[in-house]
Amino acid sequence: MSAAQAEGRTESHHDHRDVTGGWLRPAVFGAMDGLISNFSLISGFSGAHASRHLVILGGLGGLVAGAFSMAVGEFVSVASQSDLARAEIEIERHELEHNAEAEQAELAELYVSRGLDRELAQEVARQLSRDPAQALEIHTREELGVSANDLPSPFLAAGSSFASFSVGAALPLLPFLFGASALWPAALVAGLALLCTGALVARITARSWWYGGLRQLVLGAVAAAVTFGVGAAIGAHVA
Repeated sequence: MSAAQAEGRTESHHDHRDVTGGWLRPAVFGAMDGLISNFSLISGFSGAHASRHLVILGGLGGLVAGAFSMAVGEFVSVASQSDLARAEIEIERHELEHNAEAEQAELAELYVSRGLDRELAQEVARQLSRDPAQALEIHTREELGVSANDLPSPFLAAGSSFASFSVGAALPLLPFLFGASALWPAALVAGLALLCTGALVARITARSWWYGGLRQLVLGAVAAAVTFGVGAAIGAHVA
């Protein structure tokens, strides 16, 4: 093969997107949750015929409380997951240090189960086990499905959730902050945001943009309509 052919083959090699979660999952869920929950909250206040001042107060309270709740939840979830992974990695490290032959045989059996001839699998496992750091990385990936050097960050997950929830929750509140007293401007802003964010997520996940956008719009509208109805019923009863 010529150098030009080899270079062309290298350049045509495809790349994969990050599917492990990282910042994307908490950011997406945070924005969607902030947008839907705060628009629903505002709709409930509007359904109860609350004053503009009360709608703004409720919306700001929902934004702050929801953002901290999302951040704390993501931090605890990811930190617990990472702590569990580290504990299992330490068990694997101990086994590699004190029972190396059994771990090498286990790795060879894994490769046999994936289709390698036994002799070749044993040789591959032997060579991969010569470097303790590499052996630990391979065993944790194969047995635990994680990388010892690339565990998710709870701070990144919490920060992504906090920021994205705040942005999403602020959007339906903006019309009231700029003087609106009716619900329809907030509904328009929230509807456009739901459509756009749903379409964006669909593009990231290789789904059709219109399906993702419409799905998110419909779900958000249903949540807001139910909360508006609850607010209207409670407001009429209290009045």
